[in-house]
Amino acid sequence: MPARVPMIEAYNNLLKLESFISATQQFEALVVYLASQGACLEQHGNIEQYLQTAGNELLRRLLQGHLDHRATHERPRQSVTGADGIRRTYCRQSVPRRLATVFGEVTVTRHAYQKRGHHSLYPMDQELNLSADKYSDGLRQRVAIESSKSSFDETVRSIAFNTGGAVPKRQSMQLVTKAAIDFEAFYQTRADQKESTSNLLVITTDAKGIVMHKEDLRETTKQAAAKQQHKLKSRLSPGEKANRKRMARVASVYTTPCFERTPEQIIRSNKAHNVKRPSITNKRIWASVERSSEQVIQEAMEEAIRRDPDQQRDWVVLVDGETSQLASIEAELKAQSLGATVIVDFIHVLEYLWKAARCFYSLDTDEIEQWVKGRGLKILQGKCVDVAAGMRRRATVEGLSQDRRKAVDTCANYLQKYRDYLKYDRYLEKGYPIATGVIEGACRHLINDRLGITGARWRLSSAEAILKIRSIRSSGDFEAYWEFHKKNERVRNHTSLYAKSQLLEAA
Repeated sequence: MPARVPMIEAYNNLLKLESFISATQQFEALVVYLASQGACLEQHGNIEQYLQTAGNELLRRLLQGHLDHRATHERPRQSVTGADGIRRTYCRQSVPRRLATVFGEVTVTRHAYQKRGHHSLYPMDQELNLSADKYSDGLRQRVAIESSKSSFDETVRSIAFNTGGAVPKRQSMQLVTKAAIDFEAFYQTRADQKESTSNLLVITTDAKGIVMHKEDLRETTKQAAAKQQHKLKSRLSPGEKANRKRMARVASVYTTPCFERTPEQIIRSNKAHNVKRPSITNKRIWASVERSSEQVIQEAMEEAIRRDPDQQRDWVVLVDGETSQLASIEAELKAQSLGATVIVDFIHVLEYLWKAARCFYSLDTDEIEQWVKGRGLKILQGKCVDVAAGMRRRATVEGLSQDRRKAVDTCANYLQKYRDYLKYDRYLEKGYPIATGVIEGACRHLINDRLGITGARWRLSSAEAILKIRSIRSSGDFEAYWEFHKKNERVRNHTSLYAKSQLLEAA
């Protein structure tokens, strides 16, 4: 009983506050209904639904009561000076503005300080850190999270179903773009966070296309799309799907211990003999469809430098062998005088081997599998040039036509072209990773699972914003980013409008 006394006293004091009368009435109505005979005949799901709706209304009234309470205690000032040096001496009291929140819409009443010919200043808006539009911080955060997971249409439905608020589709697209505005600045603030570890530092990149509106394609793709002729009006015919995408560059930087293996362990298919791989830590992944491939690769190198500024660790760069990507990476390493081991993904090499094997064997036979395993083992042993020469000789001896042996020559050319990046025997001895599974997974997660929705065509600003929010969430940085974003919003929307002396007074 003694523990209940303070609660009862607090409730009685609340009843005396005029600002909270509406909230207390709603709370009492809730209790009366829940204790009623009608409620006792309802299924629990109906009670849940009632509480969600009526509970949101209670929370909305509580928030409204708090805002009204603060409004009654806002004292008029003699003047407020803006960053423009102009003193606003006229105080217009009780100026309302709407605020859409996760509980529903409320009204913020505050004083406006005005000077003819100049914009008004609202110190209460600064204290509350209200946005320039009508949407609250809670709604903005929910829209950012939900739209990064599913379509904007689904985001609108989810917000309406799970909260007391509502955000139309167009406004949702605008909010997520605003939410991502501090992405680059956030990661630049972490430039002094050096990792205290001797584990490998791995950098990996890849690219994935996103279907865009024609006006947002890169210039060369846009020109090619303009020249393209379509056979049908209602749909695209085979071969007509080219020139619809803009490539997004995906990057990841992570830490992992060395993991020494032998070529035989890699090729062996019996999972019982596989050794458990070490875990990956401090993984950051991100992507951009707006910035160039070279810019994202430069960002990846800068992220690596942030973690290991003196290059005291072994750096490994994992790629899939795409020519322009390799050229950009080599150029960036040279420009910044960085030392790193660049490795072409072994899985891509196997794909070339499988295509070459089909020139010699029928599909789905033990012979073709053994041939691929045998050549794959030799490549892992550092004999990629020998494998290339051997398959060419066999194609010649068997008299394969130019068309029939095309995949053989393609594979051999690939092995010879990238032989400096296929020294797997050395990589395995040093415990380096040789597969790009991390970045492949990042491409699927960041792009395919959200921006690859069937039938979707993207505008550049929306696609970039979604990629940034998904990147932040995938890297586990969303909470820290949101706090950083709110501080920057306060500066943009409020503190930048006031004179420095006025900020001290308002604090």
